[in-house]
Amino acid sequence: MTDSLERSTPPADGRPTDGPTDGNPVAPATARGPKDVVTPDLVARLTRGVIGSGRTANHTPLTGEKLADLPETTVEEVAEAFARARKAQRAWGATSARQRAAVLLRFHDLVLSRQAEVLDLIQVETGKARKHAHEEVQVVAMAARHYGRRGPAYLRPKRHTGAIPTLTKTVELRQPRGVVGQIAPWNYPLELSVGDALPGLMAGNALVMKPDTETALTALWAREQFIEAGLPPELWQIVIGEGPVVGPAVVEHADYVSFTGSTRTGREVAQRAAARLVGASLELGGKNALLVLRDADLDKAADGAVRACFASAGQLCISVERLLVDESVADAFVEKFVARTKEIRLGTGLAYGAGMGSLVGERQLATVTRHVDEAREKGATVLAGGRHRPDIGPYMYEPTILDGVEAPMAVCTEETFGPVVSVYRFRDEEEAIERANSTDYGLNASVWSKDTRRAARVAVRLRSGTVNVNEAYAAAYGSVQSPMGGMKDSGLGRRHGSEGILKYTEAQTVSTQRLLPMAPSLGMTDEGYATFLNVSLKAMKALRMR
Repeated sequence: MTDSLERSTPPADGRPTDGPTDGNPVAPATARGPKDVVTPDLVARLTRGVIGSGRTANHTPLTGEKLADLPETTVEEVAEAFARARKAQRAWGATSARQRAAVLLRFHDLVLSRQAEVLDLIQVETGKARKHAHEEVQVVAMAARHYGRRGPAYLRPKRHTGAIPTLTKTVELRQPRGVVGQIAPWNYPLELSVGDALPGLMAGNALVMKPDTETALTALWAREQFIEAGLPPELWQIVIGEGPVVGPAVVEHADYVSFTGSTRTGREVAQRAAARLVGASLELGGKNALLVLRDADLDKAADGAVRACFASAGQLCISVERLLVDESVADAFVEKFVARTKEIRLGTGLAYGAGMGSLVGERQLATVTRHVDEAREKGATVLAGGRHRPDIGPYMYEPTILDGVEAPMAVCTEETFGPVVSVYRFRDEEEAIERANSTDYGLNASVWSKDTRRAARVAVRLRSGTVNVNEAYAAAYGSVQSPMGGMKDSGLGRRHGSEGILKYTEAQTVSTQRLLPMAPSLGMTDEGYATFLNVSLKAMKALRMR
């Protein structure tokens, strides 16, 4: 996953008219544009209270134009943000889990009732289609509901058998870590900021978040809703600035670090956190595979592959970039998949109707173009797409299917993070599993078969943090009671479920000894005490005590 982005100014008014006249159909334009969404009043409202003596700007990929002037935080001001958050955390950590849960549930209602405003923001900041922006609303609401309902139970003190049953009373407590430092990416600016903030705040922590500058308005909007839901304003600080400057400062002051981004930067974050003996969770890159077994329903698999490969223009860490298809059904599947891909409607309008939106900026466009052009030059065949579409938007690129991809083509092993997928054929399941696992990454996978037991047997052999059977990625990611995260170079730690909240806590054991001490007493000699313990230990095993 890419951490930062660059956006260049497109020619003229940002909507060049030269470009292909065929290819994917274009969704109708809408009357409203970025300037109708991001007004000076909105920017002033969202940035109120944000620490930052400098100024920076973000831009929209829909036209390439500037969206807003934002406060820019210095390294010294990051320290101030942590000081404010730490002060607020003392009172927040002392509140009951049920009080904190009530804030999350009110936030849930506000997000759903005001989603039109945040959908607009997500679209103008990322360029994605509205239906893909709504995915962020869906999963944020799910996570808010889940931690609002189950959070108190996850954090409840747990009784354990003590060293000496009945004589030793032992309780496991969950204490907040303090101030969580979160570095959030640009591609899912609501979900990948709020999704990690929810359990951290529920656990009693404060939060200092550095969103990507280009998508900071969405994170600021979420913070505003949280404050209205009852969150103390100082508890959630947002700092804005260049990643190489502000990011290390966040890690330097945090009591725990949550990072989503590239594997390269994730390693640097982990090293900085480890040097301070501070914990970190990292969701990193992926080169995810979708497996079509010989008995798959090819129509459903082709529909699923469209969702898997081209949601948010492929700028999703759990999207699919490798299609592994049984050779006995490959031709039929590819024909169906290509036809569906060519029907995807491209658009930049602020309404439902487009099947895919824009890439986020010049850097992503350059990577996608390099991968496709190099593959084509080295012998790969473009079955669909393969073209920049400046006639629709400055960073629009057609959904692209490649065949005949082989190493050392960059697209074969590198994460593209764009609307590009390569097709590979396999002879049997053993080869499919081996090829799926033949990558340094292990974030998400998808298996398609009419025989779900067979698919499940394949799934458990994939070295991937989540596996979806007969779905692209949403089934596993949306199951918020279950952990989600990566194996191998795809990261450390998990979000969602118990692991997603307990990582934001410190386990504390409190043991109370009653009646007799853990030492010779009542006239026992040292040898007599040792004999007593030996008998007791054997008895506890015989009684199957844990």
